Amino acid sequence: MFESTQFPNLGADNGKYLVGPILRACKLLQVFRSEDESLSLRELVVRTGLNKTTAFRAAQSLVAGGLLERVAGDQYRCLMAPVRERGIRIGYGAMAANSLFSRAVSEGIRLAAESRGIELIELDNQCSARTAIRNSERLVRERVALAIEFQVHHEVAPLVASKFSEAGIPLVAIHTPHPGATFFGGNNYLAGRIAGRALGRWAMGAWGGKADAVMLIGHASAGPLTQSRLTGTAAGISEVLPLGAPATVVNIDAKGGYVESLEAVLKFLRRASAKRILVGCINDATALGALRAFEESARPEDCAVAGQNATIAARAALRQPRSRLIGSVAYFPETYGAHLVPLAMDILRGKPVPTALFVKHTLITAQNVDHYYPNDSLSVVPDMDSLLLGRYQ
Repeated sequence: MFESTQFPNLGADNGKYLVGPILRACKLLQVFRSEDESLSLRELVVRTGLNKTTAFRAAQSLVAGGLLERVAGDQYRCLMAPVRERGIRIGYGAMAANSLFSRAVSEGIRLAAESRGIELIELDNQCSARTAIRNSERLVRERVALAIEFQVHHEVAPLVASKFSEAGIPLVAIHTPHPGATFFGGNNYLAGRIAGRALGRWAMGAWGGKADAVMLIGHASAGPLTQSRLTGTAAGISEVLPLGAPATVVNIDAKGGYVESLEAVLKFLRRASAKRILVGCINDATALGALRAFEESARPEDCAVAGQNATIAARAALRQPRSRLIGSVAYFPETYGAHLVPLAMDILRGKPVPTALFVKHTLITAQNVDHYYPNDSLSVVPDMDSLLLGRYQ
């Protein structure tokens, strides 16, 4: 019979039903504090209180069973989520269920949380400042251990952040900075420069560097950090094109949407005399709206457009023959969960983390789209009617 002092979860009357070696193996697994932690045999002995021979035999059995991995020397690494991660509840405010980008982020977070046995309380911010505030209040009532916020309205970011701060809940903010939160997202100015240099190089090759105008399509409510994509785009174009060209820069606030971009660019083209226009956009929805406007104005040859986010809709446009979408800067939202959930766990364990973590950007073009996204043919590409419903993609 096993004594309850040795195994605290063991009831006095239940010891006769239990198997000693299995309990010792469980005790050994419980001492691992994270999935990336490696422990020596000596450390296993110290943490478990088992003698060296018993700890070694339990560890070797768990290696054979696929629950531990033996690494360099006598080091062991746990291949399953630490037991105490189970039962942890993380709150997540998704940007919008109808956004391709947001859906990719959400799916990655769900998978990463599930793989660690973490309960995810997921709410939809619906691209609404009011809804984001309401959802933050609900997550506080749910008493989550940590919150991950993906809401794009910078004007309410201080209020949302204060809800969590007052409740003592750590916050990770995706793409839009929130006071006191760990930032995770794009290096917006750099991403803009990548797009701008691509536009400039395209203009040098196709138009001899003679662009008549630059059109920058943004979304003021997304805040200055996200808008810096456009500042970077203008800087990137200037790095490549001759000094002083082009002289005309047009700024359009399309609120991040396909329809708004389409209508605003159509309105501009009705009165514009410029023939060669480079178009830098805050996201792919506005880029595709601008492309459609040039097509409806029977002027598709007068533009070259660069987007941001490399969504599946933009990748489909890149694959079209003679597309004037010359590229879209990738943020790889499908990978966010694999970074965000371990980041959340590090914060909860009290580990030092950077104040900001930036994703790595790549320009996706017609030449490399199949390399980075070879499985797009297996996915359903949204039609324009579906795209009309989305923003911030």
